[in-house]
Amino acid sequence: MKSRHVFAWVGVASLTAIAFAATQIARFAGDAEQAGGSELALTIYNQNFAVVRQPIPLDLQLGNNQVHFSDTTAHVEPDSVMLRDPSGAYKLHILEQNYRNDPLSEPLLLALNEGKVLDFQVQRDGKTEIAKGKIIRSGYVAHTTAFQSYNYQYYQQQMAYANTAAGSGEPIIEINGQLQFGLPGKPIFPSLGDDTIMKPTLDWLLRSDKAGKTTGELSYVTGGMNWQADYNVVAPPKGDILDVVGWVTMDNESGKTFEHAKIKLMAGEVNKIQPGYAGGVAAGYMLADARAEEPQRVKEKAFDEYHLYTLPRLVTLRDRESKQVEFIRAAGVESHRIYVYDGAKIDLDRYQYYNLEQLRTDQSYGTEMNTDIWVMQEIVNSKSNNLGMPLPKGRVRFYRRDEDGQLEFTGENIISHTPEDETLRIFTGNAFDLKGERRQMEYGRDDNKHWIDESFEIHVRNHKKEAADVRVVEHFYRCKNWDLTKQSDSFNKTDSQTGEFRVHIPADGEKIITYTVHYTW
Repeated sequence: MKSRHVFAWVGVASLTAIAFAATQIARFAGDAEQAGGSELALTIYNQNFAVVRQPIPLDLQLGNNQVHFSDTTAHVEPDSVMLRDPSGAYKLHILEQNYRNDPLSEPLLLALNEGKVLDFQVQRDGKTEIAKGKIIRSGYVAHTTAFQSYNYQYYQQQMAYANTAAGSGEPIIEINGQLQFGLPGKPIFPSLGDDTIMKPTLDWLLRSDKAGKTTGELSYVTGGMNWQADYNVVAPPKGDILDVVGWVTMDNESGKTFEHAKIKLMAGEVNKIQPGYAGGVAAGYMLADARAEEPQRVKEKAFDEYHLYTLPRLVTLRDRESKQVEFIRAAGVESHRIYVYDGAKIDLDRYQYYNLEQLRTDQSYGTEMNTDIWVMQEIVNSKSNNLGMPLPKGRVRFYRRDEDGQLEFTGENIISHTPEDETLRIFTGNAFDLKGERRQMEYGRDDNKHWIDESFEIHVRNHKKEAADVRVVEHFYRCKNWDLTKQSDSFNKTDSQTGEFRVHIPADGEKIITYTVHYTW
């Protein structure tokens, strides 16, 4: 298969928004029926969300049941919740669901006691005393997440109002007829009522077709979880035959610890509706068959239009924990080093108010000079090159081993999702011993006959002790109708407004390239 090229330049492409279509629910529910059983399982997406599937014990009565469940994450999407009996023995139907995410805290208790007098433990002269104070304002700001359901301007306005009304979280206490900001000491609260919760809680009015005990399967989408791939690439002291080690890093900020969970990682740009849009989210992708044999390494497979990576063993992922797992190891990977000189430099601020005609006819446009020559690494992701696994996007770090065995860092960049048999071209930095110059030598134009002639002279110098091949890239930016009337070296047109000269420069040598371009419109 002929390889195509995937380019990774400086900087990280912004991640797209991500989600499931609601029409997928039935399809993946069917997959779950075939899988059977229920175990704690996660599918983490590299777009800051995950799908959770966990067993939940149920003691059911015939008809309607009140069920309280407080073992979800703190970032559950309530409208994504699905509950079923994987054994098929019970038909379950959630008639109503209430989600509460206001766990018990000191600010919340202060809010519940606004207008009331509380005792405060106050330290004076090393002794603990009790002082009474009336809660005028608690400083508690509730329901701020609801503001996100509207546009950004409304959200900002309401947040500002809420923070002002709550005094930016600072309470006001009345003591002996005087007001003070802040608590005078540690508050002592009265006993709790039945309406308070200690953790985020789902309350269900659940209908069952029979009485009995069973283990249900709860599935939902949650935020606060992410994963990313990282690749460490090591070159020997001489040459570019590489060793590659790939890691996945999972980050759990969900508010929940997952003990001995089966974890899958989904790679791909899955569309997900952003907060503020109506409609539920179908929780289904984690329902793929989880009964595959336990492999010795991460197992990869195509899944729908994406790629799924299954960890080889059960993993405990604690809240606020990052965990790394090796998922690829390859030796003898051939790489090609490429030098690229793109000498045109354009000051975007200077030309931001120019129209197309002004840009075309401005003699100085595109004549500023960049002297750096880029270093690129080109790697074919194929089985014949000892790779061949679809590579999820992530950071690639390059190292070279010095003659004394010490590893030295030589550059890094981000790659996008890369299928098998695609070619990576990765920018790793600017060459120290290669420099370029690019100057406009002649310029002429005839506005009545609609043409421009422009000539350039390009110098590429090699201060290395060995020869170097450099690709000199030129952009023909004045208009799309152009051709070279003079050229010192062979030229390859790469697209409608770009071409390159491929030149060989001897050790401690210099190459001069000249050309004239004729534009018409």
